Amino acid sequence: MSRSTARFTLDPAFTIGPVNPRVFGSFVEHLGRCVYTGIHEPDHPCADEAGLRTDVLDLVRELGVTAIRYPGGNFVSGYRWEDSVGPRAERPRRLDLAWHSTETNRFGLSEYIGFLKKAGPHVEPMMAVNLGTRGVGEALELQEYANHPSGTALSDLRVAHGDKEPFGIRLWCLGNEMDGPWQTGHKTAQEYGRLAAETARAMRQADPEVELVACGSSSQAMPTFAEWEATVLQETYDLVDHISLHAYYEPTDGDVDSFLASAVDMESFIENVVATADHIGAKLKSEKRINLSFDEWNVWYLSRWEEHAKGLDRSDWPEAPRLLEDNYSVTDAVVLGSLLIALLRHADRVTVACLAQLVNVIAPIMTEPGGPAWRQTTFFPFAQASRYGRGEVLDVRVDSPTYQTKKYGATDLLHATAVRAADGTVTVFAVNRSRTDALPLQVTLIGLELTTVTEHSALADADPDARNTLDEPERVVPHPVEGTSLADGTLTAVLEPLSWNVIRLA
Repeated sequence: MSRSTARFTLDPAFTIGPVNPRVFGSFVEHLGRCVYTGIHEPDHPCADEAGLRTDVLDLVRELGVTAIRYPGGNFVSGYRWEDSVGPRAERPRRLDLAWHSTETNRFGLSEYIGFLKKAGPHVEPMMAVNLGTRGVGEALELQEYANHPSGTALSDLRVAHGDKEPFGIRLWCLGNEMDGPWQTGHKTAQEYGRLAAETARAMRQADPEVELVACGSSSQAMPTFAEWEATVLQETYDLVDHISLHAYYEPTDGDVDSFLASAVDMESFIENVVATADHIGAKLKSEKRINLSFDEWNVWYLSRWEEHAKGLDRSDWPEAPRLLEDNYSVTDAVVLGSLLIALLRHADRVTVACLAQLVNVIAPIMTEPGGPAWRQTTFFPFAQASRYGRGEVLDVRVDSPTYQTKKYGATDLLHATAVRAADGTVTVFAVNRSRTDALPLQVTLIGLELTTVTEHSALADADPDARNTLDEPERVVPHPVEGTSLADGTLTAVLEPLSWNVIRLA
């Protein structure tokens, strides 16, 4: 691989669009230990009066999440919302078909809202309704229970349950992954599109201000991709605000170079959904623009789960089993950083995004029952992007040396974006995909009154497989990079091999 310099220009006259804070959302599903012994563990030494782990709450605040999607995921397609409200001792135990577990409902709707309030005033609920095994009526009941102030049977029931104030849920998902044959209540695009339209119309009758997300494809690799979006939007275009995208990435057959270029797929996925949505808008002669909710994304070693699932004892329905507890390496963290860059590079259309999931399940935060909580390697890129990625995304067109990948052909070694904050400061987010060579970087600044590099941090390690564990929870952390300079309108830096970089300019 060549050590030739990567370059781009920053000019505030050329922008992508403002970053919607919801892009830094996450996801809590009743899956494995995400809820139980993740965020909720009443017997833990750090538990508060509601049974929430305060050590986890501290890390959630540090992570900087802005919206949390709930309660699924695949779980939602069997979800009975009324099971999750009222006195805990009276809540029923149910079989969860999605993850072959027993759901106790000890943590439910009120507890979720309480968790969000403690995570911070900026953390917004994103609630999914069950359109797998249920429909319009149940969605309306949940909406009334959650949001109507009082004076009706369901709103008064909420008050009787101890929540006088309505939950104020604005953002709703109309089901989950309904294109997937694995989904309880899986439907064709036509079937789902009609049901989603009926549900959306009814929910808007109750509250015209709700924001609604229609289910898009579960991945770009789905055989119905694009046709699904077109059919669903043909039915729902004037009734919904967003269409969803889901994508997970892992190295296949040891092909790390293609894995490092995963954002190539993510960016094409985004652009193809935008093209499909805009095509339907044009057909309908609508001036409205559908935005994108990338409400599940992450590195996920899905093949490991599929292999594990083959050996499940189908007679056993455990409570909160250890499922999908991937332990992330430096390589995984660099890929996750690149995926964040992809989302920011499309800030004009991606207005919601949820890292799946928040705790224990393919998550940036890990816990041990009765024990500590710690940050995975992937925690750091997300936390830094959420902290410094607020403002206007500048249009970054890189001129970069390339490397060959099996999946994507010649791919840029540099993946980068930049965000200009309201105070005029700029943060550059950059990934060097080379596993062997440092990458010199030169950025020309035009029309930006910036004179100083206030920080250059990198997440990188001599061991690309280094990771944080229960025994070594701080093995991998970002470190300062020396030698980065800004002089005469030119930023000069060297990006370490296989690295996620945050360069702040003032």
